[in-house]
Amino acid sequence: MSIGQIILRQTETAVLGFSRRTRQFLVAPVALATLLSSCKHHDVVVTDSSAYLQAATAIETPELDSPVDEQAHLAVRPVSLSTEVPAEFREISLQEAVQISLANSKIFRDLGGIVLQSPESTRSTMDTAILETDPRFGPQAALSAFDATFAASVFYEKNDRALNNEFFGGGTRILAQEAMVYQTQISKRTPFGSQFTLRNNIDYDDNNAPGNQFAGAWNFNVEAEYRQSLLRGAGIDFGRIAGTSRVPGVYNGVLIARANTDVSVADFEISVRDFIDDVEEAYWNLYFSYRDLDTKIAARDAALSTWKRVQALASQGRIGGEKDKEAEAREQYYRFKEEVENALTGRIRNGTSPSGRGLHLTERRLRYLIGLPSADGTLLRPSEEPTRAEVVFDWDLSLEESLAKRTELRRQKWMIKRRELELVASRNFLLPELDVVALSRWRGFGEDFARYDDPDRFGSALGNFADGDFQETQIGVELAFPLGNRQAHAAVRNAEFLLARERALLTEQEQRVVLDLSNAYSEVDRAYHVLQTVYNRREASRERVRALEVAFEQDQAQLDLVLDAQRRLADSESHYYDTLVEYNNSIREMHRVKGTLLEYSGIHLSEGPWPLDAYTDGNDKLDRRRNRKGKYLPGHRVISAGYQE
Repeated sequence: MSIGQIILRQTETAVLGFSRRTRQFLVAPVALATLLSSCKHHDVVVTDSSAYLQAATAIETPELDSPVDEQAHLAVRPVSLSTEVPAEFREISLQEAVQISLANSKIFRDLGGIVLQSPESTRSTMDTAILETDPRFGPQAALSAFDATFAASVFYEKNDRALNNEFFGGGTRILAQEAMVYQTQISKRTPFGSQFTLRNNIDYDDNNAPGNQFAGAWNFNVEAEYRQSLLRGAGIDFGRIAGTSRVPGVYNGVLIARANTDVSVADFEISVRDFIDDVEEAYWNLYFSYRDLDTKIAARDAALSTWKRVQALASQGRIGGEKDKEAEAREQYYRFKEEVENALTGRIRNGTSPSGRGLHLTERRLRYLIGLPSADGTLLRPSEEPTRAEVVFDWDLSLEESLAKRTELRRQKWMIKRRELELVASRNFLLPELDVVALSRWRGFGEDFARYDDPDRFGSALGNFADGDFQETQIGVELAFPLGNRQAHAAVRNAEFLLARERALLTEQEQRVVLDLSNAYSEVDRAYHVLQTVYNRREASRERVRALEVAFEQDQAQLDLVLDAQRRLADSESHYYDTLVEYNNSIREMHRVKGTLLEYSGIHLSEGPWPLDAYTDGNDKLDRRRNRKGKYLPGHRVISAGYQE
């Protein structure tokens, strides 16, 4: 056994465990090594296949044909406790944050990391356009089924064969033939269930059959065919719903495609609404982080002042300066210092899941949502104050708005409309196929294809065609239907069940909307009353701290009471701003559940304008509806170039 065979045998054992694609990848280097080692004159013999196996098992990174945005590679070091905190603040309003987020968001970001975990479920601004331009299920794909189709073919044959029967050879057993066949046609379907076809056939046959009048002859004909469905597949409604489908349960008409597009528009609106909801929540969380940090800093400074006071008493040997008192005051200071550090940076648990509302953390979260770099030498700072006024919603008006404007309900209604259309189309499949077919053919025959000024009747195929001596007509009816028609009946029952399910879902969704509205309505009222209570609690804590600090200065209050009052004040201050943000979030949630969040945020969504030809066609149809006096029928308006008169 040669050295090359030994190498190949050792490598085969490992290669067999790989996939087919990997084995193909290994064939080239192994075969090359075998070829080199089998030569009589060689200097290097490779006996180790580990290099090949390492290359075959390595995970590859694809090389993209077009470069992508590499902005992420330019990210700078984030702010932390060990770095210098930027001294410059960038004031940002809520409206500005929303505008920046919409301008920078091709992908609707979220804080849960869905873009990494399941990118296929991530929503983007291109989703509706992707569905609109889908070459399989989009509106243009549905309309393309009714486009005129052109087809052409040409074939040339040279035959030389021996035949057993002279009849098949036209009087000879040795047939020599040259033949050409050319066909071209234009065919078009209509939504009414009609099909028009204009066809041209040209054939040339030159053979040695003794019975031929001409050694070679041309046949030229033009035929027009019309086919009209009378039962199954007939009617504009069926054509616009099912398209050209002839299978029950498969509907690819333009109305179905438009319904799918409207569903995608509703999905897009829901994505925008949820995205804006996240942006506003992150904005107010950042506001709370600033307030919470200020509260923690004030508490830390107060604890430091108390600690220094105790140290002064200890240096004077006075009561209240004992070691346990000094240690207790020192512990309080470091406790608040820890809270300041956490309030400044925030804490992250479970990988990337944020916990808490640290300033740096919430600032980076807001930056990510609105599409700004995670760090640029400045710190975003909200310039707006949350509302403290009582907001009262009218229940009856809110209920009406929620049932009329909630996007999920509009989406479900489009699903019901789609199922209703499918039910109409499915019932059409219960009818038998009954088609009327009409065909008219104009023929021409001649020795030559074209010959000018030829008195011979069959001297030119085109000339004979122009004379119109040979015309054929065919009219017929085709009938076909499956006995029992089980598939069509099953399609009708399936469409009925789907429609019933969508209607039941709409009823359930409306009940859920009412529940969410009731909860949000009560939450606004609760949050406002709790805000008043927490405000009074904060004022009481402030008064208690001031009183105990004065008493402590006069040696009339214990240190532990002062420290406890400072802790209570810090908690009440932080809780007040937390409740204030919670109250504003409850107002935002109320607008979300009643379907007015985008209006509340000053955002308006609309579809793009129609092509100019659509307005022209609309005017033409309205002109046909005019009565004899030249007036428009009631209920119609002239639409021209996007304007209404």
